[in-house]
Amino acid sequence: MSKILIRGAKVLGGEARDVLIDGETIEAVGTGLSAEGATVVEAGGKVLLPGLVDLHTHLREPGREDSETVLTGTRAAASGGYTAVFAMANTFPVADTAGVVEQVYRLGKESGYCDVQPIGAVTVGLEGKKLAELGAMHESAAGVTVFSDDGKCVDDAVIMRRALEYVKAFGGVVAQHAQEPRLTEGAQMNEGVVSAELGLGGWPAVAEESIIARDVLLAEHVGSRVHICHLSTAGSVEIVRWAKSRGIDVTAEVTPHHLLLTDELVRSYNPVYKVNPPLRTERDVMALREALADGTIDIVATDHAPHPHEDKDCEWAAAAMGMVGLETALSVVQQTMVETGLLTWEAVADRMSAKPARIGGATGHGRPVSAGEPANLVLVDADYRGEVDPASFASRSRNTPYEGRELPGRVTHTWLRGRATLVDGKLA
Repeated sequence: MSKILIRGAKVLGGEARDVLIDGETIEAVGTGLSAEGATVVEAGGKVLLPGLVDLHTHLREPGREDSETVLTGTRAAASGGYTAVFAMANTFPVADTAGVVEQVYRLGKESGYCDVQPIGAVTVGLEGKKLAELGAMHESAAGVTVFSDDGKCVDDAVIMRRALEYVKAFGGVVAQHAQEPRLTEGAQMNEGVVSAELGLGGWPAVAEESIIARDVLLAEHVGSRVHICHLSTAGSVEIVRWAKSRGIDVTAEVTPHHLLLTDELVRSYNPVYKVNPPLRTERDVMALREALADGTIDIVATDHAPHPHEDKDCEWAAAAMGMVGLETALSVVQQTMVETGLLTWEAVADRMSAKPARIGGATGHGRPVSAGEPANLVLVDADYRGEVDPASFASRSRNTPYEGRELPGRVTHTWLRGRATLVDGKLA
């Protein structure tokens, strides 16, 4: 593999530096660097970050290749600056055995656009009744350490306790989709003023908050790790903040769309805004931003949820829940967190690379941009402004809530262990 010289990049948004890549590794970071025969990338003041890591991606394969495949999903990931993604277990068949997680792991290796780490199901078939083969999935070639029934909540307290006890033995973590099912029967959107005016079934904040409260107490009781998926309410923020002050081993994520969009958009009845958990209020959005800034919320995760056209282009009640997010995540974070002064680019690297890699155990990712480290990197043109065009997406699906919206920033280059997967905004 030839040498690559990235010239004049703002490393973590700081002063311009040159970065020399030799093979899979960063050889040097400094000024005035040169290397005979190296491929030179003129960064021109663009921001250089460690490759992004997404702890919450739906790649749909096996079983729903009409929505996404591991190949198309990882191409979307590279386009968005990601070098590693964690693939959720709600596939068909469900990733609840060593065989299925190894299949996903192998497909990720074959794709070559980013590393794919499968997430194993907590319960057999995501049915919430019997623990899945947690140990076998961990001991498989995929080496699963994160387990989740995402898409469904592990609502049985005994099952959740047993899962937390089981993964503790090998340092694993249970990632909970916090949704009390009895409180959300027939729910179509956030419960509040807008749902009342539209006559749509309301999805109360307490349905999320009650599960988080229960699970942080269970994690404390058994001395295990719990991770909260797509936290979406101000009340949930306060519960996690309290749990952390108590020393409970809890981490939490927020999606880009919950940092930007509100339930007011549902007035359009456009199913592109239908998502689980639902878009919340402006008050919730502001609380989530502040919590991400102060560290109460640990990371940004996309919850990239691709759907084919026919599952979204229909009446609201029949539409599938979810949004694609890998290719727009960094732009949304730039708009909501960087340009508002809530996060520096260095802090973005922490929330979108270092911490998710640490929570999920993604070895070689989320590392500092310094000599001797793996060359997993992303170069961002932070000065760019442009409208989102889903026709340009690498994802197989187009269900983005940002179509036609102007967003800042554009990923121009992504490197996975020194190999370019995206060059000048085009997949390599």
